[in-house]
Amino acid sequence: MAVRIRLKRMGAKKKPFYRIVVADSRYPRDGRFIEEIGYYNPTTKPTTFKVDAEKVRQWKSKGAQPSDTVKVLLEKAGLN
Repeated sequence: MAVRIRLKRMGAKKKPFYRIVVADSRYPRDGRFIEEIGYYNPTTKPTTFKVDAEKVRQWKSKGAQPSDTVKVLLEKAGLN
């Protein structure tokens, strides 16, 4: 089972916001997930990004791989 840290799209049409979730890579983008660890809202000025750093470290130590987009967001927040 490949576990990924990725974005789950929420919000209305043309007004997206995203939850950062830990999910099995076989599940659909907006489908079932294991745990929610934060959120990202690109529509606000400045963009809103909040994540539980301890849970990110915990999941990465268990072998979870962040998606490309989440990897960039975590690097901007200083959570490599």
